[in-house]
Amino acid sequence: MKTISENACFGGTQGVYSHSSATCGCDMTFGLFLPAEARDGPVPVLWYLSGLTCTHENAMTKAGAQCWAADHGIALVFPDTSPRGEDVADDEAYDLGKGAGFYVNATEDPWKPHFRMWDYIAEELPALIGENFAIDLDRQGITGHSMGGHGALTLAMNLDGRFKSVSAFAPIAHPTASDWGRKQLAAYLGSDEATWARHDATLLMADKGFDGPILIDQGASDQFLDLLKPEALAAAIAAKRQQASFRMQPGYDHSYFFVSSFMEDHIAFHAEALWGA
Repeated sequence: MKTISENACFGGTQGVYSHSSATCGCDMTFGLFLPAEARDGPVPVLWYLSGLTCTHENAMTKAGAQCWAADHGIALVFPDTSPRGEDVADDEAYDLGKGAGFYVNATEDPWKPHFRMWDYIAEELPALIGENFAIDLDRQGITGHSMGGHGALTLAMNLDGRFKSVSAFAPIAHPTASDWGRKQLAAYLGSDEATWARHDATLLMADKGFDGPILIDQGASDQFLDLLKPEALAAAIAAKRQQASFRMQPGYDHSYFFVSSFMEDHIAFHAEALWGA
């Protein structure tokens, strides 16, 4: 593992690191914020998964999360959204290929050699940070924005017992019924739609739900509402009697101005679950 940078931040350290990923078959970069409490021992950790076109850097620099994480003594992980490198397949469209890993393990060419973001987030990166930093892997929460919200919800519902809490900002809520989903799932996983269901938060909610609290914020003026389909997930939450808060926020769009406006709420939500675990 290589240290790219480390900066003092709200009494803790904001680091950026790279490593050779056996899962993705390329070098991967991630950000990690450690609060001051990590100097004395392992701290709970909140994963933040970013959206289409993003790298590890977007939320790290725009979301304002470190301030609130420092207040609550929890670490933040900012992974990349896809594999990178000259040998990694890509597409001219912004919503496929580099920057658009969709948090799945691709089974189709040309994507399958590198696009294994599910295993990277679920297995390889947790093991790496647990081995090298003061992180308590028994106390994990997960959140994300847009495509990252999709990833956070699907990982949380599939990995039973892994996460104490899950939240999302404007998640792609029903990708099997949206152009932000059908295109990518077909490309990465093939035409058999039965293999797509475990990557659809609405279908997962209807089938199994989440054994813990959920918080979702959605901007009511989001320019991508028709692609996100929040109403489908809200209906599934209600039908499942799931412990959840689903908030439509008047006037807010899909940008990081929206994310940063409600980040304090999300950090506090996760901190309550993580410190109470």
